[in-house]
Amino acid sequence: MQISYSFDRNPHRLDVNLAEYYWFPTAFTAEELVQIESMTSALKFEDGATGQDDSGHISNYRKSSIKWCFQSPEWEWVYDKLHNLIMEANETMWKFDLTSMREAIQYTEYYEGGGHYEWHMDCGIGIQNQRKVSITVQLSPPDEYDGGDLEFMLGKTPRKAARQQGAAVIFPSFFLHRVTPVTRGTRKSFVLWVGGEPYR
Repeated sequence: MQISYSFDRNPHRLDVNLAEYYWFPTAFTAEELVQIESMTSALKFEDGATGQDDSGHISNYRKSSIKWCFQSPEWEWVYDKLHNLIMEANETMWKFDLTSMREAIQYTEYYEGGGHYEWHMDCGIGIQNQRKVSITVQLSPPDEYDGGDLEFMLGKTPRKAARQQGAAVIFPSFFLHRVTPVTRGTRKSFVLWVGGEPYR
């Protein structure tokens, strides 16, 4: 019996790079960061969770405190800016079909004494199955903490992302990445995910 295939045989696009991240060195100004700090100060902390077990939390896998910054008129300008950064990065790099922003911004603090997040991907099951692109914004000055590096495993050795305050790092949600343990100070950041229907 002969097997027939129906794959599209159009030429493959060569301007897509699925093995690289994109970043903006000054995505947010100093004044905007002060405003964000004020906006997050009134929000309630909770433990950072994972999808690793039924409780959603394993302390030796992830140790951090988070706040959820839900969409509202107060936060509209932040969501708009993140959306524009993501769309520029996606058009430049990956050209995914992005159609939705279903989750809230997650503000995170990693504390001195081992605050960290082990190797993980941002996509998975449940609501995570619609994630295609992740963005993280550095909120702390780099000299206020040691450790706490955002690292990607894109080859044989980890690669460190930018640490400067106000920088935004954007990457496909299937990238393996981690935050190394904080040994001094506090690392503050926030993340957001966008996506849509499954890859096709």
